[in-house]
Amino acid sequence: VQLQASGGGLVEAGGSLRLSCEASGFSLDATLDVYSVGWFRQVPGKEREGVSCMRSSLDTTWTADSVKGRFTISRDNAKNTVYLQMNSLKPEDTGVYYCGADPRARTYSGHGLQNRAIYLYWGQGTQVTVSS
Repeated sequence: VQLQASGGGLVEAGGSLRLSCEASGFSLDATLDVYSVGWFRQVPGKEREGVSCMRSSLDTTWTADSVKGRFTISRDNAKNTVYLQMNSLKPEDTGVYYCGADPRARTYSGHGLQNRAIYLYWGQGTQVTVSS
């Protein structure tokens, strides 16, 4: 399993970015594989924290309160890619964003999805910087 994250950059407050995480080694098509994927971010001196996560069946999703209404996680089965659409960006959204994947067929609660320990595979991270 490999994850390739991209789409970060420098943007002014109020702007938008869309992060992409292309997966290989498992399918994002829920009819073929059961998995969990999530976006996390990390700033210097702090632990990696969950931003938005989902299970393959889409029956369970989780989004951090700090980004609710602004960030949306989605997927494109044909491209085997997970996205994080980020709107109305704020300076406090700055950080390195990582996508994680757990391709095991396990069931998690919404709260459980935000636990970074469940993710076996990680992308390389993409820097997002929001200027004020």
